[in-house]
Amino acid sequence: MPRFRSALLLLAAFAAQAFDEKLALKESQAAIGRQVGNYVLRDSEGRTVRLQDLRGKPLVVNFVYTGCFQVCPATTQFLAGAVKEAERALGPGAFRVATIGFNLPFDTPQAMKAFARKNGAASPNWLFLTPDAETLPALVSDFGFRYEATPAGFDHLLQVSIVDQSGRIYRQVYGDSFEAPLFVGPLLQLAQNAPVPAGSVQAFLEQVKLLCTVYDPSAGRYRLNYVVIIELLVGSSVMIGGIGFLVIEWRRRRRRPADPKTRAVQLS
Repeated sequence: MPRFRSALLLLAAFAAQAFDEKLALKESQAAIGRQVGNYVLRDSEGRTVRLQDLRGKPLVVNFVYTGCFQVCPATTQFLAGAVKEAERALGPGAFRVATIGFNLPFDTPQAMKAFARKNGAASPNWLFLTPDAETLPALVSDFGFRYEATPAGFDHLLQVSIVDQSGRIYRQVYGDSFEAPLFVGPLLQLAQNAPVPAGSVQAFLEQVKLLCTVYDPSAGRYRLNYVVIIELLVGSSVMIGGIGFLVIEWRRRRRRPADPKTRAVQLS
């Protein structure tokens, strides 16, 4: 009986520590608009980096632990592809990326360097950083990043934070994969100094504008993507033509004289 009671207490303890995804998402969303503190970290070469030093350009931040063998490597590899896509759209050097290890003392600069090399993070504007143990709780809190230790490692929200030029969190992007506009769009808005509130009509219009804009590296500026505009115009014309046909057909049917037999039945 005592052993059974001890087993129940152990199960209850694990249940109490279970990762709450809804709470994690709520805390992550609450971080939008928050000013991130000027924390001191070390890069993969052991050099000191202050977050304040990374201001002036949009900054992409995500958290990993190098002992992860599946989720963190997969999400980092996907992020590497998204970073390349964003660099093609915005131009080289338009934003920075910082991947921060949270499993201390194991996520050392050497471990972060090996993790970066192994997972294809080759952008020269991508830093792999190790925070101080004393400031780690405040750092992850600023970003709204929540994690829980488990027997197999850590449970945590798959989150990419986009920080504006002044060090304020602008957007949170979630998942082990995501559509390119969710990532490139906010970066483009910040690069063009045209931030918009999340979920607003203007944000939707900015997504449409994003599809029609492309960075021209030879000219060093953004230009309209006429191929996409033509496709949108052709698609709109077909849709409007279809609606017009349906309206004309509906009116024609309403004006058609009723069958004489039907009229006779109605009159009787």
